[in-house]
Amino acid sequence: MSAASSSAAPSHLRPIEGEDVPALMREIGRRARASARVLALAPAETKRTALLAAAEAIRRAVPAILAANAEDVAAASASGMGASMLDRLTLTEARIAATAAGVAEIAEIPDPVGTVTERWSRPNGLELERVRTPLGVVGVIYESRPNVTADAGSLCLKAGNAVILRGGSDSFHSSRAIHAAMVEGLVSAGLPADAIQLVPTRDRAAVGEMLAGLGGSIDVIVPRGGRSLVERVQNEARVPVFAHLEGLVHIYVDHTAELAKALDIVRNAKLRRTSVCGAAETLLVERSAAASHMKPLVTMLLDAGCEVRGDAEVQAADARVQPATDADWVTEYLDAIISVRLVDGLDMAIHHIETHGSHHTDAILTEDAAAAARFMAEVDSAIVVHNASTQFADGGEFGFGGEIGIATGRMHARGPVGAEQLTSFKYRVHGTGQTRP
Repeated sequence: MSAASSSAAPSHLRPIEGEDVPALMREIGRRARASARVLALAPAETKRTALLAAAEAIRRAVPAILAANAEDVAAASASGMGASMLDRLTLTEARIAATAAGVAEIAEIPDPVGTVTERWSRPNGLELERVRTPLGVVGVIYESRPNVTADAGSLCLKAGNAVILRGGSDSFHSSRAIHAAMVEGLVSAGLPADAIQLVPTRDRAAVGEMLAGLGGSIDVIVPRGGRSLVERVQNEARVPVFAHLEGLVHIYVDHTAELAKALDIVRNAKLRRTSVCGAAETLLVERSAAASHMKPLVTMLLDAGCEVRGDAEVQAADARVQPATDADWVTEYLDAIISVRLVDGLDMAIHHIETHGSHHTDAILTEDAAAAARFMAEVDSAIVVHNASTQFADGGEFGFGGEIGIATGRMHARGPVGAEQLTSFKYRVHGTGQTRP
């Protein structure tokens, strides 16, 4: 079955504007719940086959996806979208190939559904076990990045969940093209097309309907986007939320750090891709290393085209440094901008991170094992890093096959949310006739 035929059959998959959004969303929720029951029982090999077929369909659909993306990028450029957000939106053949590879990688990771995580016996002879089960229906609300359509859809499917995707208006056409390929893969493997649904309207009322839970059809919401989106989801959702407000990422460099290593890591952490949530936004340097480390690091960043904002001590190191304001210490730039501050030592660095950070990802560069151990124990972030780039804050790099987001809360899932984190569990109790006295 072609992508066109598989996505055109159900009317709710076609793009609509100005129709009865509540009725549309209730129907999408109903179909998702029905599909979730099928997926919960789908054999691991069927899900694997479907995802491999989806990956191949994405590869075949490169011309259509690029054409759709060009339409989105042109509209975004005309509306004045900034460079970093345009980078998030833009697809290339290489990025689409990486998206397809990510889907194929998710296909091959171990299926979490049905995994027994613990077994034990009771004195009365009862045998108990805890087993992973799907969450049910996941709602994903995201902005700009069209590849989230494939990442989120694949991870939810792998975990036996149906998913309702509401992409951003900016990536509307790109997401539709990727979704059509995903559906083609599902149908070819015998899974319901409604297992991965894309909301076919830009109407913002659709988001409100999802946050209300679609009459009990949605079990969890995952927002991926800027602060305003995530705050709205957290404030209005009537179902559980996996979310982080922002990636306010710090790197602390102490006097024992190897300079060459620090230069490579800081450059990569800040500039590899400035628009990802694992990009470093604040650099903290131990004051005793101002001459040996701070000055070379600041010079390297400036020479690489990164704007540096710092306090008076940092400005004294290079005339190109811009003065930092209080707002800079709590800003996720998502651009080639970084704030730099000298701190007295590890205590002050940890205090700064805990005061200004977002509990996403924070790193220490040091050759002092005790300092590294303290930092990683005391910094209360979802991901803490020693002597490596913060841009490894990614589910794919963790071996999860991908991620649906990085959760910074403390309930259920924390850090990269991969297939395993998209499951719940139930207890199975085996008896031989026991009754409770």
